[in-house]
Amino acid sequence: MNCDLFDLTGKVALVTGGSKGLGKAMARGLAECGADVMICSRSAEELESAAVEIADGLGRRVEWKVVDMTDRAETDALALEAMAKFGRVDILINNAGSNTPEPIDKITDENWDRIVELNLTSIMRLTRALVPQMKERKWGRIIHISSVLGVGSKKARNVYSATKSALIGMAKASALDLGKDNITVNCIAPGPFLTDLPMSLLSDVEKKEFSDRTALDRWGQTREIAGPAIFLASEASSYVTGEVLLVDGGAFARAL
Repeated sequence: MNCDLFDLTGKVALVTGGSKGLGKAMARGLAECGADVMICSRSAEELESAAVEIADGLGRRVEWKVVDMTDRAETDALALEAMAKFGRVDILINNAGSNTPEPIDKITDENWDRIVELNLTSIMRLTRALVPQMKERKWGRIIHISSVLGVGSKKARNVYSATKSALIGMAKASALDLGKDNITVNCIAPGPFLTDLPMSLLSDVEKKEFSDRTALDRWGQTREIAGPAIFLASEASSYVTGEVLLVDGGAFARAL
C-alpha cells in the first residue's frame, strides 16, 4: 500500500466548528497529514487557542475566523475570506452544528428555524459557494458531519435528527452532481464521542446507555475521528462518494 494516498501536502482544508471537540481533532489530523487549515466558530478566544494546538510542531499554516453560521451573511463571508487567504479550498468539512432537544409537540418555531439554519442551510450555502473553484481544478473533498441520530434517533431529537438525516440525502445528491468533476461528497456519522454537546445534554443514565450500546463498551475519544476524516479527505477514498461512514464504536452492530 502506498501511504502517499493519505498525504495532504499542498491541500487547503476549511473546517467549521473547528475550535474544539471533533472539529479541532479533524483539523489537527488534516494538518498532520500536510494540509493547511482554516477553522471557524463563534469564539475568538477558543479559535486562537485551537489554532496554536492544531499547528503545534507541524509547520503548517492555520488561520481562523469568528463566524456565526446562523447568519447567512457571515457564512457567505467565510467562503470569501478562505479564498482570499489561501486562494483555494480543496477540502471542506461541514462540522458546525447544535442540538436543542424538544419532543414533537413542544418544538418552538424559534428553535426549529435556528437549528435548521445552522445544521443544514449554512452547510448548503458554504458548499454552494466553494464548489465552483473545486470544479475548476477537478478535485475536491466535501465531508458533512451527520450523526448516528441521522440514521436512528432518540426521544425529543426531532429537529436534530431531521437535519442530520437531510445532510445524508444532500450528500448523495451532491455526489451525483459533482462526480464528473472528481469531487467526492460523503458523510461521517459519529456515535457517542466525549464532546461538550452530548456531555451537556445527556443525563448520567443516558451516557451509560450510549456506552453500553457500543461494541467497544466505551465513549469515543475525539482523536478517533481524525482517521476517518483523513481517509475521506484524501486520495485513499477517491472511489468513495455519496456514502455514510458510521464512526460509532459498533453501536449500530446491535439489532436491539
